[in-house]
Amino acid sequence: MTNALDFSYESRPARVVFRAGAAVSATPGEVERLGLRRVLVVCGTRGADTARAVADALGPACAGVHDRALMHVPADVADAAVQAARAVGADGCVAVGGGSSIGLGKAIALRTGLPLIAVPSTYSGSEMTPVWGLTENGVKRTGRDAKVLPRSVVYDPELTLSLPVPLSVTSGVNAIAHAVEALYAPDTSPLIALMAEEGVRAMAGALPAVASDPASRAARGRALYGAWLCGSCLGATTMGLHHKLCHVLGGTFGLPHAETHTVVLPYALAYNASAAPEAVAAVARALDAADAPTALWELAGRLGAPRSLAELGLTEADLATAAEQATNQAYANPRPVTADGVLAVLRAAHEGAPPATVAG
Repeated sequence: MTNALDFSYESRPARVVFRAGAAVSATPGEVERLGLRRVLVVCGTRGADTARAVADALGPACAGVHDRALMHVPADVADAAVQAARAVGADGCVAVGGGSSIGLGKAIALRTGLPLIAVPSTYSGSEMTPVWGLTENGVKRTGRDAKVLPRSVVYDPELTLSLPVPLSVTSGVNAIAHAVEALYAPDTSPLIALMAEEGVRAMAGALPAVASDPASRAARGRALYGAWLCGSCLGATTMGLHHKLCHVLGGTFGLPHAETHTVVLPYALAYNASAAPEAVAAVARALDAADAPTALWELAGRLGAPRSLAELGLTEADLATAAEQATNQAYANPRPVTADGVLAVLRAAHEGAPPATVAG
């Protein structure tokens, strides 16, 4: 952003309920508020117990539970979920769980137009966005559609108490990535900048507390608050190189979503640093650090998160293919995206080298 104010900002119509115990106590009221009588609850196998507790709380308003959500929302999984919603005559959908569950709920909403309520149990932030993603034939496609934006989001810090520390950490850094890219997005604004910096600050402060005391409701609540802010930034702006790389690595090579974001973020930020000094300064302030990319890399290391793509299973032979896919279409990014530049980012991320090696 320049010193002169020149921006557009569109507020997304979404309702948020944030309190401990809200998954069971508030979700039925949100369903009733929308006038829904037959909702399908969707989830993955890992969060099925929580989803069934929500389904029980819904009583007769629950038409069924569909527990087939998978990472990156494969197209055939989305097809099966749409069929399940139609088979039970659903008039709405309640997605309970992480980004995979909410992504599947969005796929149903996209295809059917049914209203979606999100009850997130991780820090992905997907619940605050109109962004959908589907993976087919090894390629992840994403888009934006107001139909997939949840009508209500129920944040319950108690749902995240069972989230293992390693996944809490990578899920949280995934959320930070949304805020980081929002700071240098072409459609950012002063309000987004405030939300992004506060979101990074909240999440980066909460994650060490979660790691040291996973049962801390205060730390979990702070992390969920950060996820809300970071997800809101993702929903309001256009993402750049970091998210493009992660979509390629996840959709084509099957790398785990949150872990991939955690590894790639310091390198993508280092690559863009010279072209986005104000954004980098904001991230550094939020992290109370002199060098933002290095601080993110060190935070992941201190918390035991993966710091190389090799750890996630990507081979050196895959790097050229990933670089080609990440540069085959134009997209907004503060620094020009070149094949050589992206390959340098991927090589450094594959090795887990200090992020300064890709600074421009």
